[in-house]
Amino acid sequence: MGYMIYYVWTWATVEVKPVLSEANSTLIALIDRIRMLDNDLIRLNQKLNIVLQLRGKEIESDRHLEDVKTAANAQKRELEAAAAQRKAAEELAHQHTIDVQPNGTVSVTDTHGDETVKVNVMPQEAKTK
Repeated sequence: MGYMIYYVWTWATVEVKPVLSEANSTLIALIDRIRMLDNDLIRLNQKLNIVLQLRGKEIESDRHLEDVKTAANAQKRELEAAAAQRKAAEELAHQHTIDVQPNGTVSVTDTHGDETVKVNVMPQEAKTK
């Protein structure tokens, strides 16, 4: 029985203890690496959140810029339309001449190309006299 105890004690100290020590060292190294990887994942997650926030702001600024461009184009078209209306009104004004006489007679001359039409309008009081 004593030999059996001596044999188990020798076997545990010679063969099992070094393997357990090596396994313990490996386990500690693995735990350290897992902690480092966890910290790396946390940092990467924070960086990813920052990038997504900045990209969201960039997308919002692009949308705002596109809205500003659209508004500027609309305003440009409105100004062009107003300029075209003004030009048409000026051409129409050049075709018509209005002359008011001291006696109240209004003379309107309308010119279209080679044709000229002149209309005289007299007030009611002047017609009855």
